[in-house]
Amino acid sequence: MVKRKELEMLTIRNAPRVTVWANSLDAYVPEVWAQESLMVLYSNMVMARLVHRDFENEIQQYGDVVNTRRPGTFKAKRKTDADSVTIQDATATNVAVPLDQHLHTSFMIKDGEESKGFKNLRDEFLVPAVISLAQQVDQILFAQTYQFLANSAGFLGTDADDDTVRDVVEVLNVNKVPPGPRYCVIPPGIQRDFQGVDNWMNANTVGDDGSALRSGNLGTKYDLTFFMTQNAPSIAAGQTVLADGQINKVGGYPAGTTTIVCDTWTGGDPVAGEWCVIAGDMTPQLILTITGSGPITGMTISPGLRRAVVDNAIITATRGGAINLPANYAAAYGGDLVVDGFSAATDAPKAGQLISLDADPDNLYAALDTPTSPTQTVLALDRPLGIGVDDNKVVGIGPAGDYGFAFHRNCMALVNRPLALPAAGTGARSAVASADGISLRIVMTYDGTKQGHLVTVDLLCGVKVLDTNLGALMYA
Repeated sequence: MVKRKELEMLTIRNAPRVTVWANSLDAYVPEVWAQESLMVLYSNMVMARLVHRDFENEIQQYGDVVNTRRPGTFKAKRKTDADSVTIQDATATNVAVPLDQHLHTSFMIKDGEESKGFKNLRDEFLVPAVISLAQQVDQILFAQTYQFLANSAGFLGTDADDDTVRDVVEVLNVNKVPPGPRYCVIPPGIQRDFQGVDNWMNANTVGDDGSALRSGNLGTKYDLTFFMTQNAPSIAAGQTVLADGQINKVGGYPAGTTTIVCDTWTGGDPVAGEWCVIAGDMTPQLILTITGSGPITGMTISPGLRRAVVDNAIITATRGGAINLPANYAAAYGGDLVVDGFSAATDAPKAGQLISLDADPDNLYAALDTPTSPTQTVLALDRPLGIGVDDNKVVGIGPAGDYGFAFHRNCMALVNRPLALPAAGTGARSAVASADGISLRIVMTYDGTKQGHLVTVDLLCGVKVLDTNLGALMYA
């Protein structure tokens, strides 16, 4: 006969084992993870906080098309006392935006790590995962700035200075950009240039008691509020270039020229679809067509010269690659592109670098990743293809340099919608968190094969340029 004390001990030994964590109440509560993720995401975004955001708390799925609005404009009219006022329609243009960016980061928390509390799991897994999402959203938004090539200031390869800022502000003013708020987002290299400008940093000039010099904060200059982000393109030199092509025109060419005569190509002929810069202009120019060969004798370029260039000015073209898919790519394809033609990793696109396909100036992209293999075989773009592209078409690579962007928030939109939660009974725990025009989802499942909890942080969004007159690139 089992005594009562022995029965109690036997019951305790055979009871189900329950793991207890520090902060155990929220270690695997998806609502807590979702709220924490949203806070980390928002605090690590730069561009996403500055552009127009369109958010509605309506569940959507990948591929859905939603509509945002481009504000209309009014025109002042003159009247006399005898005239009635002229009534103008208060209109806003409807802009369709496909939700074609389903971004996610997933990670596994193995059983052996279950002794950690939420605070430890947050720091080790959640924060890096959400920062990667924030980085990609900002990269995607900054990639849209290549659609503003017609508006620019500064010179690729030359330090930015006070004149660069005054010039980009002039571009905004000429395009009638509203006076505020205006922002300028810059890469670290341009920030370094400005930190060397005495009247930006010296306390007796700035009048800020030395805070700019101590903190490195550039603040607001010439009606532009500056932000530095490491996600802005800063493309180092090193890719194969075709140097020593030259302008062949007595008297040179004025600003605005799109057709040029050239000669003296010593590194091989460029082809249509590759990019070049011309000394004196030093802005990215897409080569649309060429004439002649061995060497070529002329080319048409886009967007056209921003500044006049002289006879014999050096033309430097960057060697591109090619699409490598016999079946071709259809419009709206959103996966990685298989490419070839790059002889080494240094020749392949770098993260953030300007990309064109088949000499098309109307559908410009950016590379999201820097290659890690000796040759680049796949290319991830910032968004799905605007139009289809055939096998062997040229993959153009923009010139090296630093790219900043000055803009009004209505120049582009980030459109974000909540994702649906997994159906009940699937074994998944999930939650959606939304605030300040941003929504993301957390999904947690247990993987019996890998013996751990799979956590996915994801969001659904689309990006759209609303008005190319409301922004300008800053080159350095």
